[in-house]
Amino acid sequence: MSEEAAAGNAQPVLTYEGVSKSFRSSGVTALDRVDLEVAEGEFLAIVGPSGCGKSTLLNMAAGTLVPSTGRVRYRGEIVDGPNTNVGYLTQHDTLLNWRTVHKNVRLPLEFRKMDKAKAKEKVQEVLRTVGLPKMSHVYPTQLSGGMRQRVAIARTLVYEPSVYLLDEPFGALDAQLRVIMQQELLRIRKVTGGTFVLVTHDLNEAVALANRVVVVSAQPGRIKKIFDIDLPRQDDDDVVVMSSSSAFRNYVEELWALMDKPPSFEAVPRG
Repeated sequence: MSEEAAAGNAQPVLTYEGVSKSFRSSGVTALDRVDLEVAEGEFLAIVGPSGCGKSTLLNMAAGTLVPSTGRVRYRGEIVDGPNTNVGYLTQHDTLLNWRTVHKNVRLPLEFRKMDKAKAKEKVQEVLRTVGLPKMSHVYPTQLSGGMRQRVAIARTLVYEPSVYLLDEPFGALDAQLRVIMQQELLRIRKVTGGTFVLVTHDLNEAVALANRVVVVSAQPGRIKKIFDIDLPRQDDDDVVVMSSSSAFRNYVEELWALMDKPPSFEAVPRG
């Protein structure tokens, strides 16, 4: 069975039930009556204009925000506090520059009071997974932006969350490095078999990585449409090759047509 089919038949690992979120301090309603299920093992991307509540959805799944109305469930249980079953990765790597790569990656295991020998073994394992097996004793200030982000991914992988929440994780990288990291993320997904939820402004990134793409409207965020991305995917998926196909471009064009544009977004007349 393909990954896509398996994801389609799996039970939801995350469920949003009529979720709305308003912030009293600003009077802003970020989300309005969102219903969404995330299947075990799938890669879901969420796109939409700035301020539409995309990151709010991730924060609710992580348990750092509580819905104003509705419920968020993890494997059927209501999320009403920090959800230690998920890993959260943002575009800011938040590495501690005074700790080596090894000690940065080991930090979550220290919180869990894991045996030092076992923790060392796990850290080396995940550093091999992200392609940095010889960087254990290097400090973050000595690393490139892409390497720092790989360390941040390793720090998330090391405690083996079942769900990976990704909030614009490659937004600060240049175009070439971004493609390399997208490729790396696809490889890691195959290795871990985890569930991935990605927030991105990059429609090409959404189509290249995800099995489904959720389009959210401008504030207050509501789900406009959910696309099933049906592209041929192989074990050696190449993001660049995939993005050159007509089917890929068609998906990007359909997504773009659904995106809410700023009020001043108008075609400039010719002549």
